[in-house]
Amino acid sequence: MLMKRSVLVACCALLAALRLLAQAPAEPFDLVIANGRLIDPETNTNGVRFIGITGGTVRAVSENALQGRATIDARGLIVAPGFIDLHQHGQTAADYLRKAADGVTTALELEVGTADIDTFYDTRAGKSAINFGATIGHIPVRMAVMKDPGSFLPSGPAANQEATALQLVDIKAGLARGLARGAVGVGLGVAYTPQAARTEIMEVFEVAASVGSPVYVHMRGGDPIAAFEEVLALAAATGAPLHVVHAQSSGGRQTPALLQLLGRAHGRGIDVTTEMYPYTASQTRIESALYDDWERFTDERFQTLLWPATGERLTRETFAKYRKQGGSVISFGNTEEVVIGAVADPLTMIASDGSATHPRGAGTFSRVLGRYVRERGALSLTTAVRKMTLMPAQRLEGRVRGARAKGRISPGADADITMFDPATVVDEATYEAPARASRGVVHVLVAGTPVIRNSKIVEGALPGRALRAETAGNK
Repeated sequence: MLMKRSVLVACCALLAALRLLAQAPAEPFDLVIANGRLIDPETNTNGVRFIGITGGTVRAVSENALQGRATIDARGLIVAPGFIDLHQHGQTAADYLRKAADGVTTALELEVGTADIDTFYDTRAGKSAINFGATIGHIPVRMAVMKDPGSFLPSGPAANQEATALQLVDIKAGLARGLARGAVGVGLGVAYTPQAARTEIMEVFEVAASVGSPVYVHMRGGDPIAAFEEVLALAAATGAPLHVVHAQSSGGRQTPALLQLLGRAHGRGIDVTTEMYPYTASQTRIESALYDDWERFTDERFQTLLWPATGERLTRETFAKYRKQGGSVISFGNTEEVVIGAVADPLTMIASDGSATHPRGAGTFSRVLGRYVRERGALSLTTAVRKMTLMPAQRLEGRVRGARAKGRISPGADADITMFDPATVVDEATYEAPARASRGVVHVLVAGTPVIRNSKIVEGALPGRALRAETAGNK
C-alpha cells in the first residue's frame, strides 16, 4: 500500500513537472525586447521587463533577462501595446505607414465604414504594414442603394432625400449582409444623412442589436446634447452598444456637458463609449450636408475654413468654387480648453479621425504623449497609454474575438508593440505639412515584425492582419 502511494505521488510529481515544462516558454525566442520600461494597462505593469516573442505572439514577460535570436535594446524607452486607432479614414498603404510612424499598429475605418466588406478586406490582405478593419457603413450602403454621386460622403439623394420603403429594405439588407461577412460593427453618420427618417436610424440600431454589434456614430448636427439623447435612447431601447465618435468635435463648447451625460449613462450600465482627437480644427468634405447652409454664413465664418490643397483661407467666392469641385476642408472652430478637458476625461479613448490632409492623420498619438502628457500634464503617461490601447481593444472585443489579443502585453497577446522615448515623443505634422512623421517613436512591431526600426520605416514589411468578426458567413 505504501509503495502504491509512493508511486502515485511520484507520478503526480512527474505530471506536474511535465505540465510546467509544457507551459514554460521555449528559449531562445525569435525576438527579445530587453531593458525597456513596460507599461501594460491590463496588468498595471509599469517597470523594466524583458519580453520574449515567437511566431508573432508574446510568449514571456519577465523581470529577468531572456535569450533571443534577435534583441531590441529598449533601454530608456517606454514599451507599450501597439496603439489602436478606431477612427482612421485614410486606408491606403501610405496612410498605414504614417500611422505606424505615430506608434499605431491597428487602424480601423469605423465611422463611415464601407459598403462591401469582402472587397475592403481582400484588397488589403498581405499588402498592409499594420492591422486593418472596417464597419459596414450606413452612409456608403445608403449611397449605393440611392445611387448618390458622392465619392466618400453623400452629396445627392443619400444626403437630401428620405429613403422609400423599398430602399430601406435594401439598406437594411446591405447592413445585415456586411455584419454576416464579419464587419467590425455598424458605422452611422447621422450628420451626413440629415434627411434619413428617424425611423430609419432606429432600424439601423435594430440591425446592429440583432447580432450584438456596436454602432459607431457621428451624431446629428445642431444641439449636441439633443443629438446624444437621440442615439442614447436608441441604444438603450434596442440594446445595441453605442460608440460616439470625436466627442470634442461634435460637442464643441458643450463638450463638458456631453461627457458628463455620457458618463452618467455609462455609470447606469448602458454600454456607451467615446473618443476624441487632440486638435482644435476639424475636417470634412466641403460638398457634404454639413455645409448645406453655407450661403447663410457670415464673411468671418469663411475665414475659419482652410483649403488644404492650397493652404488658403476661404472667402464666400472660393467656398462656392471648391464646393462645386468637392474635396476636404479644415474648419477652425474649437478651443484648447475643450481639447484639454476631453483628453483628460476618464471615458475618452484617443482616435484620430485621420486622413492625409489633416495633421491628425500622422500625429494624433504622439501629440497626446508629447503635448498633453509631458508638456501640459493634462493626464498621466499610464492613463494615456490605456486610452490608446486597452480601452479601444475592450470596445472591440465583444464583437471581434481577435481584439482580445490586442491592447495588452502578456503571454498569448499579439506582438503588436510600440516603443517610444517619453522625453522626446511629439507630433511634427502641421496644417501646412500634414504628412510629417512624428518624433520619438523608435520601434514599432506588428505581429512581432518590425515596421519601424530606429525611427525609420522598414521597407517592404507587410505584416498587417485583418481585424474581423468571426461569423457563420465568414468562416
